[in-house]
Amino acid sequence: MNIGFDNNKYLTMQSEHIKNRISQFGDKLYLEFGGKLYDDYHASRVLPGFEPDSKLRMLMQLADQAEIVIVISAGDIEKNKIRGDLGITYDSDVLRLIDVFEERGLFVGSVVITQYAGQRSADQFRSRLQKLGIRVYTHYLIDGYPSNIPLIVSDEGYGKNDYIETSRPLVVITAPGPGSGKMATCLSQLYHEYKRGVRAGYAKFETFPIWNIPLKHPVNLAYEAATADLNDINMIDPFHLEAYGETAVNYNRDVEIFPVLNAIFENIAGESPYKSPTDMGVNMAGCCICNDEVCQEASRQEIIRRYYQALNGLADGSCTESEAIKIELIMKQAGISKTDRKVVSAALARSEETGSPAAAMELPDGKIITGKTSDLLGASAALLLNALKELAGIDHEEHVISPAAIEPIQKLKTAYLGSKNPRLHTDEVLIALSTSAAKSVAAQKALDQLPRLAGCQVHTSVMLSSVDIKTFKRLNIQYTSEPRYENKRVLH
Repeated sequence: MNIGFDNNKYLTMQSEHIKNRISQFGDKLYLEFGGKLYDDYHASRVLPGFEPDSKLRMLMQLADQAEIVIVISAGDIEKNKIRGDLGITYDSDVLRLIDVFEERGLFVGSVVITQYAGQRSADQFRSRLQKLGIRVYTHYLIDGYPSNIPLIVSDEGYGKNDYIETSRPLVVITAPGPGSGKMATCLSQLYHEYKRGVRAGYAKFETFPIWNIPLKHPVNLAYEAATADLNDINMIDPFHLEAYGETAVNYNRDVEIFPVLNAIFENIAGESPYKSPTDMGVNMAGCCICNDEVCQEASRQEIIRRYYQALNGLADGSCTESEAIKIELIMKQAGISKTDRKVVSAALARSEETGSPAAAMELPDGKIITGKTSDLLGASAALLLNALKELAGIDHEEHVISPAAIEPIQKLKTAYLGSKNPRLHTDEVLIALSTSAAKSVAAQKALDQLPRLAGCQVHTSVMLSSVDIKTFKRLNIQYTSEPRYENKRVLH
């Protein structure tokens, strides 16, 4: 994979910038972390070289100064909201994040349940956390939020919220996903701190859009595509332009809320420390792009993947038509089409040739490998096996999996587990390959190539099964598929 982002420079520059912002306020800084603090796979795809845990590693450099507060909306608990990239509920992700942070030596101070209005499921989650020895605070819905500033900045607004006890100068506010109430939590704390005579500040760490690259740069367009469901729109920050005569990129929600934030700052502290929403940010990612063309191409591919994801969502009912239309418009702005993804035409051509589902993968050297559906293997499983053989330098006609490894799996599926499909999925073909590796040098050689699949591009002529999706995710393979099912059954 070509590198377009200097990760080491980023870790150093970002931590220093946050230290400077802490010193600006003196006593305490509440830092809202937008996006993913841990496992930021979107950033690693559009900025090749950015490690998914870069922000966490950067924070570890400030471990002695920082504590983490995780917020979750009571409404999201009630709805059992799912984190799409991991397939787990937001409340489960809170527990996962606590484990991740503490395993890295970071201090998790507490959890805040926001937007609380008596939800029973939120009460149950609070009780569960308390039994685990985790401090839990509650923040409430405020009528007229965020426009009713006199009520918000009063004892009946922020004043009703629990005051979060913190002990370190840097308080990182993070959440499982957007809309959890991170900003409101920060501002509520500012209100309580100033009432206690503590000079606290607020800043925002949002990786995208990147403020110091062009508005229509593919990296910023890829962010718009990623947030099509939220209807986020990148725009020039008008407040920054007016205050400094400089162009900076921000997005609609921050620009729209800035006058309200400014008024809240003034009501709490007497004056606002910021002249623009861009001023609030501390993101240094734009300063660490070392190969712009690599990042541009990676972002174009991400936009196309997001488009296919939206089309698949339309087919299974998880996405609205407006999301797909918006991403299609973004593709036009970026000057790209589906044909700019090489594996698409390769997969469709193989499917037309065989008359059955097929798949294609682009290897690290640019070579395209395909796989077809057979009596033994599904298209994705065949593709995976063919790619491993190619990387290992094994002749395509040589069998690396013995029938003795395949037959028991097929019998288990059909005779004992009730499956009508005897063909092996991707996870099953890897199990069969690992079983064969005990006696076959070729099978072991093929198995050893698995790490080289990270970052490879895949396209399939039909929608992937949930099993194949999980396998591709675990292997860090970037996949897309045509928005059609393999069969015409009503229930999938």
